[in-house]
Amino acid sequence: MKALIIGSGGREHALAWKVRKSPHVSWVGCAPGNGGTTSVAENVELDFRDPENVARYAVDNDIALTVIGPEAPLAEGVVDAFSGHDNLVFGPTQDAARLESSKRFAKEVMMSAGVPTSGYRSFSNPDEAMRYVQRQQRPVVVKANGLAAGKGVFVCEGRDEAEHAVRRIMVDRAYGAAGDEVVIEDCLRGTEASILAVCDGSDHIILAPSRDHKRIGEGDTGPNTGGMGAIAPNPAVDDELVQYCSEHIIAPVLREMSADGTPYRGVLYAGLMLTDDGPKVLEFNVRYGDPEIQAVVPLLKVDLVDLMLLAINGKLGEFNDQVGLNSHEWRRISSDAHAACVVLASSGYPGSYNKGKEITDVPEEREDLVVFHAGTKHADGKLVTSGGRVLNVTATGASMKHALETAYAAADGIQFDGKTFRRDIGGYAGYPPRGD
Repeated sequence: MKALIIGSGGREHALAWKVRKSPHVSWVGCAPGNGGTTSVAENVELDFRDPENVARYAVDNDIALTVIGPEAPLAEGVVDAFSGHDNLVFGPTQDAARLESSKRFAKEVMMSAGVPTSGYRSFSNPDEAMRYVQRQQRPVVVKANGLAAGKGVFVCEGRDEAEHAVRRIMVDRAYGAAGDEVVIEDCLRGTEASILAVCDGSDHIILAPSRDHKRIGEGDTGPNTGGMGAIAPNPAVDDELVQYCSEHIIAPVLREMSADGTPYRGVLYAGLMLTDDGPKVLEFNVRYGDPEIQAVVPLLKVDLVDLMLLAINGKLGEFNDQVGLNSHEWRRISSDAHAACVVLASSGYPGSYNKGKEITDVPEEREDLVVFHAGTKHADGKLVTSGGRVLNVTATGASMKHALETAYAAADGIQFDGKTFRRDIGGYAGYPPRGD
């Protein structure tokens, strides 16, 4: 079969890399791909912002399976455009994708389903939002309601910061239409964790629990980014906690969505805060996490294509029953190894940054190391930077310490002007500080 991955980042490179290993797959395309996806796929010139265009390409080129990477095409209804065709597509419908494209909608679903989360208020009037934050006596989180590429979230310790966040989102329109409405939440304290579940509308299978590091600076300082690194499995998440998340977060949401006539098929990503009162959902994403999936797929010992086909066809529950697998038993489908992903970014990210910097000394793939490209392209026979997040250096090892040491050694060897990366992914403390 032919498979097509939609997107251009590190997530899409990782998905193409894993899909290409499937015995079912004879050809992989990546639209539009990047400078690294050409090693495992054929880059395809395709405007994936047009849902009908994507579906038409899949039909015209006999693409049996299309996997949607980014959230924006899902929010635009790319999965709906495949309706009436035999070509399969992995991802939620436009209505189901509101779990990410509308933070208010996600909160409403969580409240109705009894999913643990923080208290919140939503506002479409900036003056009302401003008056609300001025009355708050404790830290709040101000979020653009719509899609803002992971950057429209402000953790505000005081009123001045909260007022600035409201003003930036709703008045300055820093995130465009995503800021038509804001969601203001009570601030949760604890350790973050990510749970990714492949879902078929009623049943699910959880992948290795992971953790990403969203802030640009060490010690989780500075502005949020799309993600500066990830580890899997997350040592803060034990088997009992995964089972709790399966039973009290993923399953209730699937039931709620199905009852509302919008069954959820695809990957449901629950971003959690592990508080003293137990896990609470910070947000839902409706696609594979980036960079979480870069750390998760190297550990997956079953065919990802099989899992996605089962989900599309509503057969996960039947599969689970046949093999005696509980939805939360991620260890049975994963290796015993540990994985770490370190993101190399352009200087200035997540703000403005320069492009076109030559990249050299990228190590060849080996059993314990693979570099997934994100913001790269080929120009004049050279590999150059073309985005904020440039490369994802992913390593595996018998221990997390081993995986991190391997990833950081490789990250240090790669060269491009303005290279920057966090040196504390996974709590890593063995790497020498800057300047040493």
